[in-house]
Amino acid sequence: MRETTIPLAGEPLALDLVNTVANGPDGDVVDLLASPATAAAWLDAQHALGRLTDARAGDLDLVALRQLRAHITGCVEQVRQGSAPPPESLAALNDALRAAPACPRIGWNGTTVTITIARSGDPRRDLCAELAHAAAQLLGDPAITRVRACEGARCRLLFLPAHPKRRWCSPSTCGNRARVARHYQKHRG
Repeated sequence: MRETTIPLAGEPLALDLVNTVANGPDGDVVDLLASPATAAAWLDAQHALGRLTDARAGDLDLVALRQLRAHITGCVEQVRQGSAPPPESLAALNDALRAAPACPRIGWNGTTVTITIARSGDPRRDLCAELAHAAAQLLGDPAITRVRACEGARCRLLFLPAHPKRRWCSPSTCGNRARVARHYQKHRG
């Protein structure tokens, strides 16, 4: 796992959400949705990547976000292994999507036509719907079967490898730790 506040941002959005539960440098479990401050930091990072609308900390329902993450995690774990996702998790994702349906809006920015997605629910439901939509896209993509767990000794992060030989969430962190451990084992007297 990267030793930053936001582990492995840049994977598909649904995987980034799953990865908000990670192992810290000491092996302790770190939950980025445990507090409004860490959740807001994760949301800000996703917004900066252009993948989420701007969610304000006051708009967060952390319990709903953690429940949605648990359902997405259950689905991803099953589907990436070729198994059926838990029916209760699919129902929860569908409920989140129905609570704040997406409505494309066409606009003009002065030089070109723009398309934005608006939701009519309250901001808390909108955020869960956006995340559920990202999960639906990942779960329905044939690439889901390529999602891997990091081979790092104490890492629990998932990633979608761009290269078939990728083994770690981060070559510079988990990959480096594995190489150092292998070197140590090979050269210890």
